[in-house]
Amino acid sequence: MQGLPATNPGAEVALSAKVDFLKQPHSYPHPVTEVTVVETHRSWVFLTDQHAYKLKKPGRYAFLDVSTVSARKHYCEEELRLNRRLAGDVYLVTVPLCVDCTGKIQLGGTGSPVDWLVKMRRLPAQRMLDVAIERKQIPDEQIRAVAQKLAKFYRASAPVEITPMDYRCGFERDIRASLGELSRPVFGLPRDLVEAPCAAQLKLLSQAPALFDHRVQEGRIIEAHGDLRPEHVCLLEPEPVIIDCLEFSRELRTLDAAADLAFLAQECERLGASRVGQIVFEIYSEVTDDRPPATLISFYKSRWACLRAKLCAWHLTDPTCRDPAKWSGLAADYLIRAGGYAADL
Repeated sequence: MQGLPATNPGAEVALSAKVDFLKQPHSYPHPVTEVTVVETHRSWVFLTDQHAYKLKKPGRYAFLDVSTVSARKHYCEEELRLNRRLAGDVYLVTVPLCVDCTGKIQLGGTGSPVDWLVKMRRLPAQRMLDVAIERKQIPDEQIRAVAQKLAKFYRASAPVEITPMDYRCGFERDIRASLGELSRPVFGLPRDLVEAPCAAQLKLLSQAPALFDHRVQEGRIIEAHGDLRPEHVCLLEPEPVIIDCLEFSRELRTLDAAADLAFLAQECERLGASRVGQIVFEIYSEVTDDRPPATLISFYKSRWACLRAKLCAWHLTDPTCRDPAKWSGLAADYLIRAGGYAADL
Protein backbone atom coordinates (compact mmCIF):
# COMPACT_ATOMS: atom_id res chain seq x y z
CA MET A 1 0.00 0.00 0.00
CA GLN A 2 1.11 3.53 -0.74
CA GLY A 3 2.25 5.40 2.36
CA LEU A 4 1.54 8.86 3.72
CA PRO A 5 3.34 10.63 6.54
CA ALA A 6 2.41 8.67 9.67
CA THR A 7 2.56 11.83 11.76
CA ASN A 8 -0.70 13.10 10.26
CA PRO A 9 -2.74 10.23 8.85
CA GLY A 10 -5.85 12.36 8.55
CA ALA A 11 -4.20 14.93 6.27
CA GLU A 12 -5.85 15.75 2.96
CA VAL A 13 -4.69 13.27 0.34
CA ALA A 14 -3.86 14.71 -3.07
CA LEU A 15 -5.87 13.44 -6.02
CA SER A 16 -2.64 12.38 -7.71
CA ALA A 17 -1.79 10.15 -4.72
CA LYS A 18 -5.22 8.53 -4.86
CA VAL A 19 -4.89 7.91 -8.59
CA ASP A 20 -1.37 6.51 -8.25
CA PHE A 21 -2.57 4.13 -5.53
CA LEU A 22 -5.56 2.91 -7.55
CA LYS A 23 -3.39 2.29 -10.62
CA GLN A 24 -1.57 -0.50 -8.75
CA PRO A 25 -2.97 -4.06 -9.02
CA HIS A 26 -2.00 -4.85 -5.41
CA SER A 27 -4.22 -2.03 -4.12
CA TYR A 28 -7.39 -4.10 -4.54
CA PRO A 29 -8.84 -6.64 -2.08
CA HIS A 30 -9.30 -9.20 -4.87
CA PRO A 31 -6.85 -10.67 -7.42
CA VAL A 32 -5.99 -8.17 -10.17
CA THR A 33 -3.55 -8.80 -13.00
CA GLU A 34 -3.74 -5.36 -14.62
CA VAL A 35 -5.43 -2.00 -14.08
CA THR A 36 -6.57 0.02 -17.10
CA VAL A 37 -7.07 3.69 -16.30
CA VAL A 38 -9.60 5.90 -18.11
CA GLU A 39 -9.77 9.63 -17.38
CA THR A 40 -12.94 11.57 -18.20
CA HIS A 41 -13.80 15.22 -17.63
CA ARG A 42 -15.23 14.60 -14.16
CA SER A 43 -13.82 11.25 -13.01
CA TRP A 44 -11.16 8.58 -13.08
CA VAL A 45 -12.22 5.01 -13.87
CA PHE A 46 -10.01 2.06 -12.92
CA LEU A 47 -10.75 -1.15 -14.81
CA THR A 48 -9.62 -4.37 -13.17
CA ASP A 49 -10.14 -7.88 -14.50
CA GLN A 50 -13.76 -8.15 -13.34
CA HIS A 51 -14.69 -4.74 -11.94
CA ALA A 52 -14.68 -1.01 -12.61
CA TYR A 53 -14.07 1.57 -9.88
CA LYS A 54 -15.09 5.18 -10.48
CA LEU A 55 -13.46 8.02 -8.53
CA LYS A 56 -15.06 11.44 -8.90
CA LYS A 57 -12.71 14.38 -9.37
CA PRO A 58 -13.10 17.09 -6.74
CA GLY A 59 -14.40 20.32 -8.20
CA ARG A 60 -17.02 23.04 -8.12
CA TYR A 61 -19.03 23.68 -11.28
CA ALA A 62 -22.04 25.84 -12.11
CA PHE A 63 -24.23 22.73 -12.04
CA LEU A 64 -22.43 20.61 -9.42
CA ASP A 65 -20.32 20.92 -6.27
CA VAL A 66 -18.19 17.87 -5.49
CA SER A 67 -15.41 19.75 -3.74
CA THR A 68 -15.80 17.86 -0.44
CA VAL A 69 -15.49 14.21 0.51
CA SER A 70 -19.05 14.20 1.87
CA ALA A 71 -20.42 15.60 -1.40
CA ARG A 72 -18.59 12.98 -3.44
CA LYS A 73 -19.93 10.26 -1.13
CA HIS A 74 -23.46 11.58 -1.66
CA TYR A 75 -23.16 11.56 -5.45
CA CYS A 76 -21.60 8.08 -5.40
CA GLU A 77 -24.67 6.90 -3.50
CA GLU A 78 -26.94 8.69 -5.96
CA GLU A 79 -25.11 7.12 -8.89
CA LEU A 80 -25.64 3.70 -7.35
CA ARG A 81 -29.32 4.30 -6.56
CA LEU A 82 -30.29 5.80 -9.89
CA ASN A 83 -28.34 3.44 -12.14
CA ARG A 84 -29.78 0.38 -10.44
CA ARG A 85 -33.04 1.30 -12.18
CA LEU A 86 -31.69 0.11 -15.54
CA ALA A 87 -28.50 -1.78 -14.59
CA GLY A 88 -29.22 -3.32 -11.22
CA ASP A 89 -26.61 -6.06 -11.21
CA VAL A 90 -23.87 -3.79 -12.61
CA TYR A 91 -23.77 -1.20 -9.83
CA LEU A 92 -22.55 -3.11 -6.80
CA VAL A 93 -21.58 -0.87 -3.88
CA THR A 94 -19.89 2.35 -2.81
CA VAL A 95 -16.39 1.81 -1.41
CA PRO A 96 -14.42 4.19 0.85
CA LEU A 97 -10.83 5.05 0.10
CA CYS A 98 -9.33 5.22 3.59
CA VAL A 99 -6.18 6.19 5.43
CA ASP A 100 -5.31 3.75 8.22
CA CYS A 101 -3.67 4.55 11.55
CA THR A 102 -0.20 4.30 10.00
CA GLY A 103 -1.02 6.80 7.26
CA LYS A 104 -1.38 4.28 4.44
CA ILE A 105 -4.09 4.44 1.80
CA GLN A 106 -6.32 1.41 1.53
CA LEU A 107 -9.43 0.53 -0.44
CA GLY A 108 -12.15 -0.20 2.10
CA GLY A 109 -11.17 -1.01 5.65
CA THR A 110 -11.84 0.87 8.85
CA GLY A 111 -9.63 3.93 8.50
CA SER A 112 -10.67 7.52 7.90
CA PRO A 113 -12.38 7.94 4.50
CA VAL A 114 -10.58 10.41 2.27
CA ASP A 115 -12.76 9.66 -0.76
CA TRP A 116 -15.42 7.32 -2.15
CA LEU A 117 -15.71 5.18 -5.26
CA VAL A 118 -18.50 3.41 -7.08
CA LYS A 119 -17.71 -0.26 -7.62
CA MET A 120 -19.28 -1.81 -10.72
CA ARG A 121 -19.21 -5.03 -12.62
CA ARG A 122 -16.97 -4.52 -15.65
CA LEU A 123 -18.86 -4.73 -18.93
CA PRO A 124 -17.41 -6.06 -22.20
CA ALA A 125 -16.43 -3.09 -24.36
CA GLN A 126 -17.25 -4.95 -27.56
CA ARG A 127 -20.91 -5.23 -26.49
CA MET A 128 -21.50 -1.49 -26.15
CA LEU A 129 -23.93 -0.09 -28.70
CA ASP A 130 -21.54 2.51 -30.13
CA VAL A 131 -19.00 -0.25 -30.85
CA ALA A 132 -21.71 -2.42 -32.40
CA ILE A 133 -22.72 0.47 -34.67
CA GLU A 134 -19.11 1.06 -35.70
CA ARG A 135 -18.79 -2.64 -36.58
CA LYS A 136 -22.20 -2.62 -38.29
CA GLN A 137 -23.30 -5.44 -35.99
CA ILE A 138 -26.62 -4.27 -34.56
CA PRO A 139 -29.22 -7.06 -34.76
CA ASP A 140 -32.77 -5.73 -34.60
CA GLU A 141 -33.70 -8.17 -31.81
CA GLN A 142 -31.07 -6.69 -29.49
CA ILE A 143 -32.28 -3.15 -30.16
CA ARG A 144 -35.83 -4.33 -29.49
CA ALA A 145 -34.68 -5.71 -26.14
CA VAL A 146 -33.16 -2.32 -25.27
CA ALA A 147 -36.35 -0.56 -26.33
CA GLN A 148 -38.52 -2.96 -24.32
CA LYS A 149 -36.47 -2.36 -21.19
CA LEU A 150 -36.58 1.41 -21.58
CA ALA A 151 -40.28 1.49 -22.42
CA LYS A 152 -41.19 -0.58 -19.36
CA PHE A 153 -39.03 1.71 -17.23
CA TYR A 154 -40.80 4.80 -18.56
CA ARG A 155 -44.23 3.21 -18.13
CA ALA A 156 -43.47 2.38 -14.48
CA SER A 157 -42.02 5.81 -13.65
CA ALA A 158 -44.15 8.27 -11.69
CA PRO A 159 -44.89 11.58 -13.43
CA VAL A 160 -42.97 14.56 -12.08
CA GLU A 161 -45.07 17.42 -10.77
CA ILE A 162 -44.61 20.32 -13.16
CA THR A 163 -47.01 22.79 -14.75
CA PRO A 164 -47.30 23.08 -18.53
CA MET A 165 -46.12 26.69 -18.34
CA ASP A 166 -43.06 25.76 -16.29
CA TYR A 167 -42.24 23.01 -18.79
CA ARG A 168 -42.38 25.41 -21.72
CA CYS A 169 -40.57 28.20 -19.88
CA GLY A 170 -37.75 25.80 -19.03
CA PHE A 171 -37.19 25.17 -22.72
CA GLU A 172 -37.29 28.87 -23.53
CA ARG A 173 -34.64 29.61 -20.90
CA ASP A 174 -32.45 26.76 -22.14
CA ILE A 175 -32.73 27.81 -25.77
CA ARG A 176 -31.83 31.43 -25.04
CA ALA A 177 -28.94 30.29 -22.85
CA SER A 178 -27.66 28.04 -25.65
CA LEU A 179 -27.96 30.89 -28.14
CA GLY A 180 -25.93 33.20 -25.93
CA GLU A 181 -23.31 30.60 -25.09
CA LEU A 182 -22.78 29.29 -28.61
CA SER A 183 -22.56 32.86 -29.97
CA ARG A 184 -19.46 33.63 -27.90
CA PRO A 185 -16.64 34.83 -30.21
CA VAL A 186 -14.14 32.51 -28.53
CA PHE A 187 -15.88 29.53 -30.13
CA GLY A 188 -15.77 30.95 -33.66
CA LEU A 189 -19.00 29.19 -34.70
CA PRO A 190 -20.84 30.56 -37.77
CA ARG A 191 -23.70 32.78 -36.66
CA ASP A 192 -26.27 31.20 -38.98
CA LEU A 193 -25.51 27.71 -37.65
CA VAL A 194 -26.19 28.92 -34.12
CA GLU A 195 -29.18 31.19 -34.71
CA ALA A 196 -31.27 29.15 -37.17
CA PRO A 197 -32.07 26.12 -34.98
CA CYS A 198 -32.58 28.25 -31.86
CA ALA A 199 -35.00 30.54 -33.72
CA ALA A 200 -36.98 27.57 -35.04
CA GLN A 201 -37.19 26.03 -31.57
CA LEU A 202 -38.44 29.27 -30.02
CA LYS A 203 -40.98 29.68 -32.81
CA LEU A 204 -42.45 26.23 -32.20
CA LEU A 205 -42.71 26.91 -28.47
CA SER A 206 -44.65 30.12 -29.07
CA GLN A 207 -46.85 28.88 -31.92
CA ALA A 208 -47.66 25.36 -30.69
CA PRO A 209 -47.75 25.46 -26.88
CA ALA A 210 -50.37 22.69 -26.80
CA LEU A 211 -47.78 20.29 -28.22
CA PHE A 212 -45.81 20.61 -24.98
CA ASP A 213 -48.73 21.10 -22.60
CA HIS A 214 -50.20 17.79 -23.73
CA ARG A 215 -47.04 15.93 -22.70
CA VAL A 216 -47.33 17.31 -19.17
CA GLN A 217 -51.05 16.63 -18.97
CA GLU A 218 -50.51 13.02 -20.07
CA GLY A 219 -47.92 12.46 -17.33
CA ARG A 220 -45.02 11.88 -19.73
CA ILE A 221 -42.52 14.03 -17.80
CA ILE A 222 -40.52 11.72 -15.51
CA GLU A 223 -37.14 11.22 -13.86
CA ALA A 224 -35.54 9.71 -16.94
CA HIS A 225 -32.03 8.49 -17.71
CA GLY A 226 -30.82 11.88 -18.88
CA ASP A 227 -27.69 10.83 -20.77
CA LEU A 228 -28.94 8.11 -23.09
CA ARG A 229 -26.02 7.78 -25.50
CA PRO A 230 -25.10 4.58 -27.38
CA GLU A 231 -21.88 4.25 -25.36
CA HIS A 232 -24.08 3.83 -22.28
CA VAL A 233 -26.05 0.90 -23.72
CA CYS A 234 -24.59 -2.59 -23.35
CA LEU A 235 -26.10 -5.31 -25.54
CA LEU A 236 -25.80 -8.13 -23.04
CA GLU A 237 -27.85 -11.28 -23.35
CA PRO A 238 -30.40 -12.26 -22.25
CA GLU A 239 -31.02 -8.70 -21.05
CA PRO A 240 -29.28 -5.45 -22.02
CA VAL A 241 -28.21 -2.90 -19.43
CA ILE A 242 -28.20 0.88 -19.62
CA ILE A 243 -25.56 2.60 -17.49
CA ASP A 244 -24.23 6.08 -16.58
CA CYS A 245 -27.45 7.99 -16.08
CA LEU A 246 -27.28 11.67 -15.18
CA GLU A 247 -26.98 11.37 -11.40
CA PHE A 248 -25.98 14.87 -10.33
CA SER A 249 -29.14 16.85 -11.17
CA ARG A 250 -32.75 15.82 -10.77
CA GLU A 251 -33.74 18.90 -12.77
CA LEU A 252 -31.62 17.89 -15.77
CA ARG A 253 -32.87 14.29 -15.80
CA THR A 254 -36.50 15.41 -15.51
CA LEU A 255 -37.53 14.82 -19.10
CA ASP A 256 -40.28 13.72 -21.40
CA ALA A 257 -39.70 10.00 -21.96
CA ALA A 258 -39.81 10.79 -25.68
CA ALA A 259 -37.00 13.33 -25.21
CA ASP A 260 -34.86 10.70 -23.49
CA LEU A 261 -35.34 8.38 -26.47
CA ALA A 262 -34.82 11.23 -28.94
CA PHE A 263 -31.31 11.72 -27.54
CA LEU A 264 -30.46 8.07 -28.19
CA ALA A 265 -31.98 8.27 -31.67
CA GLN A 266 -30.10 11.48 -32.49
CA GLU A 267 -26.75 10.10 -31.34
CA CYS A 268 -27.26 6.85 -33.28
CA GLU A 269 -28.20 8.81 -36.41
CA ARG A 270 -24.96 10.76 -36.07
CA LEU A 271 -23.10 7.43 -36.08
CA GLY A 272 -25.00 6.27 -39.17
CA ALA A 273 -27.57 4.01 -37.48
CA SER A 274 -30.94 5.73 -37.90
CA ARG A 275 -32.62 2.31 -37.74
CA VAL A 276 -31.98 2.22 -33.98
CA GLY A 277 -34.20 5.24 -33.34
CA GLN A 278 -36.93 3.87 -35.59
CA ILE A 279 -37.06 0.57 -33.69
CA VAL A 280 -36.87 2.24 -30.29
CA PHE A 281 -39.82 4.53 -30.94
CA GLU A 282 -41.87 1.72 -32.51
CA ILE A 283 -41.43 -0.48 -29.44
CA TYR A 284 -41.95 2.44 -27.07
CA SER A 285 -45.30 3.22 -28.68
CA GLU A 286 -46.37 -0.43 -28.54
CA VAL A 287 -45.53 -0.79 -24.84
CA THR A 288 -46.76 2.58 -23.56
CA ASP A 289 -49.53 3.41 -26.07
CA ASP A 290 -47.83 6.80 -26.44
CA ARG A 291 -47.24 8.12 -29.94
CA PRO A 292 -45.38 11.41 -29.68
CA PRO A 293 -45.80 13.60 -32.79
CA ALA A 294 -42.93 13.65 -35.28
CA THR A 295 -42.64 17.43 -34.86
CA LEU A 296 -42.07 17.02 -31.13
CA ILE A 297 -39.40 14.37 -31.67
CA SER A 298 -37.62 16.65 -34.17
CA PHE A 299 -37.75 19.46 -31.62
CA TYR A 300 -36.19 17.25 -28.96
CA LYS A 301 -33.48 16.04 -31.35
CA SER A 302 -32.68 19.62 -32.33
CA ARG A 303 -32.41 20.64 -28.67
CA TRP A 304 -30.11 17.70 -27.87
CA ALA A 305 -27.88 18.52 -30.83
CA CYS A 306 -27.57 22.12 -29.58
CA LEU A 307 -26.70 20.86 -26.10
CA ARG A 308 -24.04 18.55 -27.49
CA ALA A 309 -22.66 21.43 -29.58
CA LYS A 310 -22.38 23.52 -26.42
CA LEU A 311 -20.58 20.75 -24.52
CA CYS A 312 -18.14 20.33 -27.40
CA ALA A 313 -17.53 24.08 -27.58
CA TRP A 314 -16.77 24.24 -23.87
CA HIS A 315 -13.70 22.09 -24.48
CA LEU A 316 -12.20 25.04 -26.35
CA THR A 317 -12.04 27.05 -23.12
CA ASP A 318 -10.20 24.27 -21.28
CA PRO A 319 -6.48 25.15 -21.08
CA THR A 320 -5.65 21.44 -21.19
CA CYS A 321 -7.60 20.88 -24.43
CA ARG A 322 -5.36 18.76 -26.66
CA ASP A 323 -7.25 18.99 -29.96
CA PRO A 324 -9.24 22.22 -30.39
CA ALA A 325 -9.85 21.55 -34.09
CA LYS A 326 -11.62 18.30 -33.20
CA TRP A 327 -13.99 19.95 -30.72
CA SER A 328 -14.66 22.94 -32.96
CA GLY A 329 -15.52 20.60 -35.82
CA LEU A 330 -17.79 18.48 -33.63
CA ALA A 331 -19.62 21.55 -32.33
CA ALA A 332 -20.25 22.74 -35.89
CA ASP A 333 -21.39 19.27 -36.95
CA TYR A 334 -23.91 19.13 -34.12
CA LEU A 335 -25.23 22.57 -35.05
CA ILE A 336 -25.69 21.46 -38.65
CA ARG A 337 -27.68 18.50 -37.35
CA ALA A 338 -29.68 20.77 -35.05
CA GLY A 339 -30.56 22.89 -38.06
CA GLY A 340 -31.59 19.83 -40.04
CA TYR A 341 -34.00 18.72 -37.33
CA ALA A 342 -35.24 22.29 -36.88
CA ALA A 343 -36.16 22.42 -40.58
CA ASP A 344 -38.88 19.86 -39.79
CA LEU A 345 -40.50 22.06 -37.15
